[in-house]
Amino acid sequence: MQIVETANEGLKRAYSVKILASDIAARVDGEVKRLAPQVRMPGFRPGKVPANLVKKMHGPALHQDVLNSTIREAMDKLVSENQLRPAMQPEVTLGDGYEQGKDAELSVALEVLPQVTAPSLDGLKLEKLTVPVSDAEVDEALTRIAAGQKSFTDAKKGKKAENGDQVLCDFVGKQDGVEFDGGKAENQAIELGAGRLIPGFEEQLVGVKVGEERQITVTFPEDYPAAELKGKLATFDITVHAVKVAGEAKIDDDFAKNLGLSDLEQLKGLLRGQLEQELSGLTRTQMKRALLDQLAAGHDFEVPPSMVEAEFGQIWQQLTQEAAQEADPDAAMKEIEAEKGEYEAIAVRRVRLGLLLSEIGQVNGVEVSNQEMSMLVQQAAQQYRPEDRQRFMEYVQQDPMAAAQLRAPLYEDKVVDFLFDKAEVTEREVTREALQEAIESEDGHVHGPDCGHDHGAKPAKKAAAKKSAAKAAKEEPAVEAEKPVKKAAAKKEAAPAKPEAAPAKKAAAKPAAAKAEPAAKAAPAKKAAAKKA
Repeated sequence: MQIVETANEGLKRAYSVKILASDIAARVDGEVKRLAPQVRMPGFRPGKVPANLVKKMHGPALHQDVLNSTIREAMDKLVSENQLRPAMQPEVTLGDGYEQGKDAELSVALEVLPQVTAPSLDGLKLEKLTVPVSDAEVDEALTRIAAGQKSFTDAKKGKKAENGDQVLCDFVGKQDGVEFDGGKAENQAIELGAGRLIPGFEEQLVGVKVGEERQITVTFPEDYPAAELKGKLATFDITVHAVKVAGEAKIDDDFAKNLGLSDLEQLKGLLRGQLEQELSGLTRTQMKRALLDQLAAGHDFEVPPSMVEAEFGQIWQQLTQEAAQEADPDAAMKEIEAEKGEYEAIAVRRVRLGLLLSEIGQVNGVEVSNQEMSMLVQQAAQQYRPEDRQRFMEYVQQDPMAAAQLRAPLYEDKVVDFLFDKAEVTEREVTREALQEAIESEDGHVHGPDCGHDHGAKPAKKAAAKKSAAKAAKEEPAVEAEKPVKKAAAKKEAAPAKPEAAPAKKAAAKPAAAKAEPAAKAAPAKKAAAKKA
C-alpha cells in the first residue's frame, strides 16, 4: 500500500493511495480458502469443493467485499500514520477504469480539525441574574387555572348573550348558498369574547337569545389553513339552543382538592416551584449566553468549511421551513435571504464554540458516563413505536456518528456546568423583563444603576448575535464533541423511521372537520423565520 500526500493547505488535506493488485488477490485467495469448506455443490462431498470452483462461483462478490475492507483499512492507516483528526468523513474516490486484476488507485480529500488551545480559566467572571417569585405571580397563576376551570349554568330566561357568556348553538356554513365541508356543527359551545373562532364570528353572536335564528357573514383570514377558504366570504346560519353564564371558581381548599391536592397551600407551593424552575432555566440561559460570548471574544481560529456548511445547512433548512408557514412565504424568504451572511456567521460561531468546548472538556476530563449514555439512548428510543425501539438502540450502538450526535448536547451542558463552577459568579436580582432583555440583547447584558457598565457607550453590534427559532441561537453551539469519522465504504443500517405524529384528539364540542375547521381561528404562524431578536 502506497500513501502520498498531494495537498496540505490550511485545514484541507489530500492524498493518493495505491493498493496493489497482488495484495487484493492474495486477500481474495485467503477468503476462498476460508469459505471453501462451507460451500455445498452437487457432485462434491461437503467441504471438498475445489477452491478454483468456489472462486469461479463467488469471486466477484468476494472481490468487492475484500476491496471495501481494504479501503477501510487504508483509511485507518492514513489517519493513524499522519496523526489526522478528520472534521468530517473523508471523501474517497476510486480511480476511473478500475477493474479486477489492477491496482486500486484512490483519491482521498478531507478536512482536519484545527489545533485548539484550551483557554486558561483563571479570571473567568460571570454575572448571574436572578428573579424571585413573588406572591403576585403565584396568585396570577392560580387565577389562570381557575379561569380554565370555570363552569357555565343556564342564564335567566330571555337574557341576551354578552361577552363572557357561552352560547350553545347549531350552525351551517355556506358559500354562495352552498354548504362547504367542515362548516357544520350541532350543539357547539362557543364562549363569546374568547377569540377562538375566526374574526367576526363571536362578535355577531353578541345579543342572541335562546330559540333565535340568525345569519352572520364572515370573511376567512388570508392565512387560514384551508386553501379553498382563504380570504373567502361565507355565511353561517345559526340556531341558538342555550345561553349560559360563567360561574366564578372560588379559589380555596376545596378548589385545590378538586385538582387532586390536599389544600390551597399545597397548590400554591407547586405553582411556586414551577415558576422557580422556569426562572432558573432563564437564568441558566443568560449565564450560558454570557459565558459563550466571553469564549467567542477570545478565540478566532480557523474552522473546517465542511462543518460550517453542515451547520449552516441545518439552520437554513429550518429557516426555510418556518418561512413556508408564513402568511406571505415569498416575503419571509426575501427577508432571510437578505440576512444570509449573518446566518452564515452564526454557523461559523457555533462550530468554533463547539470545538472550543470540546477541547476544554477533554483537557479537564469532562465525560459522559456509560450510565448517562444508556439513559440518553433509552429516552431517545421513546420517540419510536414500541416495535422499533430495540432496533433504534442497536443502531446507536453500531453507528458512532449517531451516538456522538445523541451525546453532544449532554456533553456540552456538562462542560458549561464545569465552567460555571470554575467562574467567579456574582448575583444580581432583576425583574423577569430585565432577565429576558439580557438574553435577547446584543451584548448579553442588562444595564442597571449598579451594573458597573458605561451606559453612555452603546455596544458594537455583532452579526452573530442575530438569531431565530431556527436554532441559530448563539448559546447553542450544537457541535459533537470529538465527532468520530465514518469509515469509508462501511455499510450503515438505516435508523428506524420515527413514529408518525399522534392524531390530535377531537374535542367533543367542535364540529367534525373534514379539510379544516372553519369556525376555529387559525393559529398565527411563527414570525421567527422573518425576524430576529
